[in-house]
Amino acid sequence: QVQLVESGGGLVQAGGSLRLSCAASGRTFNSYVMGWFRQAPGKEREFVAAISWSGGSRYYADSVKGRFTISRDNAKNTVYLQMNSLKPEDTAVYYCAAGVRTVVVVDTTEYDYWGQGTQVTVSS
Repeated sequence: QVQLVESGGGLVQAGGSLRLSCAASGRTFNSYVMGWFRQAPGKEREFVAAISWSGGSRYYADSVKGRFTISRDNAKNTVYLQMNSLKPEDTAVYYCAAGVRTVVVVDTTEYDYWGQGTQVTVSS
């Protein structure tokens, strides 16, 4: 079992930055693929970014490529999402997820554990 707790969300103006953190419990954190997803009101949950267990492979949605960076610190059981140049369309609840996978995946159904989410609001 893995428990995930996100933090770092908030209200920011367009063009600003936020860093989300996701702290994981469990001693096998470094064996999980970790991902960030988001869900805006009235929309489906969508993939944002994912990182392999070693951090050597990272994938991003086209909408955030070049603006967001995913990273992880296995010693701290934490994964991060650095979000720069934020836009109003980035407004959503952001979720951290863990998947027992050997390759990075982008589909929500491939992830086994989810956090409760953290709200990110970008004002124009």
